Amino acid sequence: MRFIKISFIFLFCTVRIFSQTDSTVSNPIEITVIDSYITPEIPNKFVLSFFTSDSCTSKVTINHKNTLDVSKSLLENHKIGIELNKLQIDSAAFSYQIIVYDRNGKETRSELFSVELPDGLVISREQDAGLFKICLGGIIFAIPSPVYVYAKDGNNWSLSKEIPLINFYSIGYNYPSGYLSFEYSHIFESDRKNFLRFGYKQIIKVPVIKYISPGMGVFTDFKGYNGMSAEISFGLFQIQNVFTFYARYRYNFQLISSGMDFHEISLGLYSNFFSLNL
Repeated sequence: MRFIKISFIFLFCTVRIFSQTDSTVSNPIEITVIDSYITPEIPNKFVLSFFTSDSCTSKVTINHKNTLDVSKSLLENHKIGIELNKLQIDSAAFSYQIIVYDRNGKETRSELFSVELPDGLVISREQDAGLFKICLGGIIFAIPSPVYVYAKDGNNWSLSKEIPLINFYSIGYNYPSGYLSFEYSHIFESDRKNFLRFGYKQIIKVPVIKYISPGMGVFTDFKGYNGMSAEISFGLFQIQNVFTFYARYRYNFQLISSGMDFHEISLGLYSNFFSLNL
């Protein structure tokens, strides 16, 4: 009889303990992403919609630093549209994580997702340029760069206009990793006045200034003076998030002949405004 009583008490306590344990356990909320994309129209938006297995409030964290409310009330269907120029994104892709809270305030986090920006998209604070700004940008883009030319037969001034033809993008997006360019130069009061150039420039983003850009190129004056050039540019600051003001040094030389080398120091504006972006 005593054994039966002890067994009953043990069974009752065990059931009580398991009952209490189960009452405190709550399964994490399941998060299912429905849509995650960038709209093509200006202003470009990141659109995110997702479904949760239970009603909850929700937030989204962009690149581990920007946290925004998605749903402030208890819902199962969640959606948000965020303008990219408000997120200060400077890469070809960004990550996001969804955070939800159940009615008891318990937090559940999703896995880390990533979104790639469309090719050719440049993030700026003023993306809606308008016709006037486009025309004004085209006029500024057409302004040639002043160049100081140092050579053994004398020093001269020159005007030069570089046009980036193809930009190559990797991880950076406001600046390409490098670009191919076409350039025309006119040197005043010189026997060799007109030069046509073609070259490649690598862009390396650095602190303090915007970038450092080493480059190599070939040139000709169409009269037998052909050669190569080595250069380095320093992107100093941006103008309206479209143009970058740079300073450049370039050394021009011939592989066959010698004694006709010359140096150039110039100031100019870089933009991929009219370029093909890859």
